[in-house]
Amino acid sequence: MIFRENYVNKIMAFTDTPFVKVLTGVRRCGKSTIMQMIMDKLREKGISEDRIISLRFDSMEYEDMTAKQLYEMLKSRLSHTEKTYLFLDEVQEIDCWEKTVNSINTDFDVDIYVTGSNSRMMSSEIATYLTGRYVSFRIFTLSFAEYITFKKQYGTVGDVRRELVEFIKYGGFPAIHLQQYSLDNAYTIVRDIYNSTIFSDIVKRNQVRKVDQLERVVKFVFDNVGKTFSAKAISDYIKSEHRTIDNETVYSYLEKLESAYILHRCSRYDIQGKELLKTQEKFYLADSSFKYSVLGYNDQSIAAMLENIVYIELLRRGYEVCIGKTPNGEIDFIATRQSHKLYIQITKEIKTEQTERREYDRLLEIDNNYPKYLLTTDDFSGGNYEGIKTMHVADFLLSDEY
Repeated sequence: MIFRENYVNKIMAFTDTPFVKVLTGVRRCGKSTIMQMIMDKLREKGISEDRIISLRFDSMEYEDMTAKQLYEMLKSRLSHTEKTYLFLDEVQEIDCWEKTVNSINTDFDVDIYVTGSNSRMMSSEIATYLTGRYVSFRIFTLSFAEYITFKKQYGTVGDVRRELVEFIKYGGFPAIHLQQYSLDNAYTIVRDIYNSTIFSDIVKRNQVRKVDQLERVVKFVFDNVGKTFSAKAISDYIKSEHRTIDNETVYSYLEKLESAYILHRCSRYDIQGKELLKTQEKFYLADSSFKYSVLGYNDQSIAAMLENIVYIELLRRGYEVCIGKTPNGEIDFIATRQSHKLYIQITKEIKTEQTERREYDRLLEIDNNYPKYLLTTDDFSGGNYEGIKTMHVADFLLSDEY
C-alpha cells in the first residue's frame, strides 16, 4: 500500500475537530484506502482499536438498513469515556444518512469520516443537515507523481518523459498499478469500474430506461475530450445514427455522468469581457483510461489526453479551472486558487515556427503579470520567452512551483 501523503495530511489537519470529513470521488480512486491510512495514523498516535469503528455500507449486510437503525448501531458501539473515531465507507447507500451522521456528531464525542462515489454526496441534504459541520475532500485517481512512486515498487522507472506516455495509456486507477498488468488486462479492470459506475450510480439509481442512448452520449463525449461542443451537437450526432434524443435528455445524461464523477465540466471564461460563458463548454474525464478502455487506445488522441491530465492535476492542487476566450482564440486553461492565477497553453509538439508563434501569441495577448506556461512534449522544451515559461508536460506535472 503506497502512502498517499498529500491527501492524508490535508484530511488529518481536521482530526479531532467538530467537522465531518467527507471524501468524494469516482469509484476505485482510493477513498477507502486513504481512510485506512488515516486509521493507521491514529493507531500510531496511540488510539486504541476499540475506539476506531470502520464500516462498509456497500456490503449486503447493510442493504436494508434504515437511518434509524444506523443511528442505534453506531450509538451502541461508541466509547462511553473517550472520543470514538467513525469511518463510514460508501455511506450514501443508507437513505437519509446525513440525519444520522449529524445526530451522532452533535450528540456524542466522535470524530467522523465518510466516503461516497455519487450524487448523493453532493445533494442538498448534506447542505441541509450538515451546514457548517463538514469539510469536503475530492479524491482523484493517482497523479503522475504518485504513479511514479507506485511503479518504483515493482519495476524500474525510466526517464519521466517516457513514463508520461505509459501514464497516459494506463491512467491512474490505483488497482492497475499494484502490479505489472498488460494493457489489455488494465483496460479490463478499468472497464469493470466504468460498467459498475454506469449501472449502479446512473442507470439503476436514476432508473434510466434507454441505456443505449446513454452509452452513445458517453462515447461521443469520450471521443471529443478537450473539444467544445453543445448538447445540440450530441443530439445531432445521435440523430445521424437514425435515433432520436432531445437536448434536455442529453443535458440530463451529462449531469448524471458528472454526479458519478466520470466527467468534469470546464466552462469558458471571456478574458476581455470578464464573465463566464454558458455555451460551448468542454468535458474532461476522471481518468484517461476511461476513454481507452471503452473506445480502445488510439495515439491520435494523445494531445487531448495531455490536456485531460493537466486539467485533473490542476483540480487536484485546488485550482478552479476554466477555458480562456480571447479575441483571437482560446487559452487552454485559466487556473485560479485564491489570489493566485496561472495561464496555460498545451501543444503536443511545436513542429513549425507558425505553430510556435500562434501558441505564444495567445498567451502574449493577456496583459498581466500572472505566470504563463506553454507545455509541450518536445524533448528540448524549456526556457523562457517574453515571460512565458516553456516546459515539458512531465516536468510541469512533477513541479512544486505552482
